[in-house]
Amino acid sequence: MSKAQFQSFDETADPTQGGPRVALLRAALARHGVDGFIVPRADEHQNEYVPACAERLAWLTGFTGSAGTAIVLRDSAAIFVDGRYTIQVVDQVDGTVLAPQSLIDNPPETWLSTHLKKGDRLGYDPWLHTPAQVERLDKAVTGAGATLVALDRNPIDAVWADRPAPRFGQIALYRDALAGRDVSGKFADIRGAMKDAAALLVSDPHAMAWTFNIRGDDVGHTPLPLGFALLPREGRPTLYLDGRKLSNSVRDALEALADIVEPRRLTGDLAALGAGGGVVMFDAATAPQKLKSAVTDAGGRADVVADPIALMKAAKTQAERQGSRDAHRRDAAAVVRFLAWFDREAPKGGLTEIDAVEALESFRRDTGLLKDVSFPTIAGFGPHAAIPHYRVTTASNRSIGQGIFLIDSGAQYEDGTTDITRTVVVGDASAEMRDRFTRVLKGHIAIARSVFPQGVSGAQLDSFARQFLWQAGLDFDHGTGHGVGAYLSVHEGPQRIAKTGTVALVEGMILSNEPGYYKAGHWGIRIENLLLVESREISGAERPMLGFETLTFAPIDLKLVEAGLLTMEERTWLDAYHETVRAIVSPLVEPDVRSWLEHATRPLAEA
Repeated sequence: MSKAQFQSFDETADPTQGGPRVALLRAALARHGVDGFIVPRADEHQNEYVPACAERLAWLTGFTGSAGTAIVLRDSAAIFVDGRYTIQVVDQVDGTVLAPQSLIDNPPETWLSTHLKKGDRLGYDPWLHTPAQVERLDKAVTGAGATLVALDRNPIDAVWADRPAPRFGQIALYRDALAGRDVSGKFADIRGAMKDAAALLVSDPHAMAWTFNIRGDDVGHTPLPLGFALLPREGRPTLYLDGRKLSNSVRDALEALADIVEPRRLTGDLAALGAGGGVVMFDAATAPQKLKSAVTDAGGRADVVADPIALMKAAKTQAERQGSRDAHRRDAAAVVRFLAWFDREAPKGGLTEIDAVEALESFRRDTGLLKDVSFPTIAGFGPHAAIPHYRVTTASNRSIGQGIFLIDSGAQYEDGTTDITRTVVVGDASAEMRDRFTRVLKGHIAIARSVFPQGVSGAQLDSFARQFLWQAGLDFDHGTGHGVGAYLSVHEGPQRIAKTGTVALVEGMILSNEPGYYKAGHWGIRIENLLLVESREISGAERPMLGFETLTFAPIDLKLVEAGLLTMEERTWLDAYHETVRAIVSPLVEPDVRSWLEHATRPLAEA
């Protein structure tokens, strides 16, 4: 197998650097005249995947997770993470310098209320916080008798000596045939949702990419062009893009749709709208406080609401749905080739977690259509499988022996984005492993088989996946499912199956179905397929109903299934799913892989 091209295994976390770097930051804060600073894991767009130059939290603390916040005061400091990262943060951060805190149980606002002193000045970068975040922080800071101060420059940038340069990936046009809609039709729909606003600021690069049918290469694993757009109620939109990202042909095509100017013009243009008394609509989830202030400080009004583009983007067009189906079938063949290879090689010994990551990426590259992986592959054996967001490095790389191996991975193809997790056992599974795996499987099947009325949200479905774990006094700390984009982010909102998933599911949304169980220090289990929300015709139904079409096709390890825990309906679902996997994938793979697949998808009664 060839080496990975789209992911690396370098260990970037160094807990020993936390102390010296926090000291450098404190010295910079003194020069700015503030007593503390908030460091979110964020860029100017609140992206999950950020350019290397925006990884300020990782540089300062050593923590490399996708979500977290640090606060550094003169005599104390803390880092806040959610349940996904409670193990990782202890490994990566010097806890004597930055005390790990639960983002849920003791959020930054609560911590600040007990650690700020009266008269303190707490600094923040207004490009990296949304208006709602600033409002919560200001309330907590003011309540402690302190002052929240917006800084003109981020003090970390002044002390980060080897900070990477920004990336200027080339922007590409995304074909209407893949998008399923042209740009002018999208403009019309967006303007129809703008209420009384004079203009909408498009601050989410995913929304910008979708609206203008473009893709880019400014961050890893997601084909994003970083930039902003201003869409007026009347007249031509403006795209704020660095000209170095545009070829002559792409510039010509985009200039037929919008004016293109450099990003440095944005604050001035917003201030001009504000000075004229204009109302500008902002996305509450991604707009930076800096840009809201540009409007309001000039006398205008900022309407901070849920981005209307998000729901439009989430409900995939027929072309996007078919593209996703095609991408998943192509990806299924690569994943099945990997699983067959792993089943043959792992029992021999000698494989490592990195070997598995590289092999799976190689099988995907063999399709000839892989653009990137959709996120760094999570490949954990034994105790590493119990870390939901584990990322293997050369330092942590573990040999694969007898026991549970979990691999969570995805691919970016031009016609679709994939995400799949499979848990397999090398050797024999213990009774506890089979019990836990089967409870997770039952939850997975419950989501896949669910039928629900229009208007139901993911929060209402989330407990379907947990009920069988709850019956044994067990649970998992992440959501059951996230939204997925169409050749965009593998984690897309606003749709999700989780306690926080309050947005109603609609036809055309794509979500993951990935319940899990993690025995810390021992092993972990997760089973993930992607689902497409579809309409369901039910005889005698009194209201419109929805259900799910399964998009992902790969065997579920029968060695981990405790058949006696499954109902007849669940057995029937599993056998039917495996029959579909066999029918779809068999024609796409070689005879030896086809033979392995026949065995892997045999009826449960024969397992």
